[in-house]
Amino acid sequence: MFLDHPPQAVGPALLNSIQVVIPVRDEEQTLSHVVGQLQAQGLRRIRVVDNGSRDRSATIARHMGAEVLSEPSPGYGRACWRGCRNLDPAVRWILFCDGDGGDPLEELPRFLDQLSDHDLLLGDRTATAAGRSALTPLQRWGNWLATTLIALGWGFRYRDLGPLRLVRRSAFEAMGMRDRGYGWTLEMQVRAIELGLRVREMPVSHRPRLAGHSKISGRWGASVRAGSVILTTVGRSWLRRWQ
Repeated sequence: MFLDHPPQAVGPALLNSIQVVIPVRDEEQTLSHVVGQLQAQGLRRIRVVDNGSRDRSATIARHMGAEVLSEPSPGYGRACWRGCRNLDPAVRWILFCDGDGGDPLEELPRFLDQLSDHDLLLGDRTATAAGRSALTPLQRWGNWLATTLIALGWGFRYRDLGPLRLVRRSAFEAMGMRDRGYGWTLEMQVRAIELGLRVREMPVSHRPRLAGHSKISGRWGASVRAGSVILTTVGRSWLRRWQ
């Protein structure tokens, strides 16, 4: 168990203990909306990790009052990892979300109500009609493949590998995350099982990105690569488990 502080009511102290990490690449059309939504929820520790953008993403994030970090080497997990370095001692939780506007950040209060009883809260897009309709066939296939392999290998059935997730800092540090690509979310969920964390998937009404183009969904070549990442990540996790 990782209950490293007493339960807190949702208020300034709890909100100040949450570090938001947003990995972005070329999201200038949606980033101000995302940061604004987070600020409207009372969150102030907002880090935008610029993962090699060629547009004004970093400038817009700074204008909105977010802390901007640079991670020029490509990789979703690499950007997330950069955002988790050198955290303030007051940070007890890390919130990951995307910069494309697809995550329903207005639903975060439901997550915050569950913090005292869990170590990892995951947004489950498949549990709502809106969320399911926002997923492409390739995304649904990738979810099925990943969650099925996890169930076969670790005996725990997830429903989704969505980007919206809130993890206790002490639990995250215990995970020892190694993946620096698109296997990041899968590895985190596997490590949560191995560590015996208290996990809950929360239904969320995910929506299509507000603007711009996805780096994976809808692109067959990228989707095939993502599928290979899933298989590789599961294989590595199996090896690490038995070693």
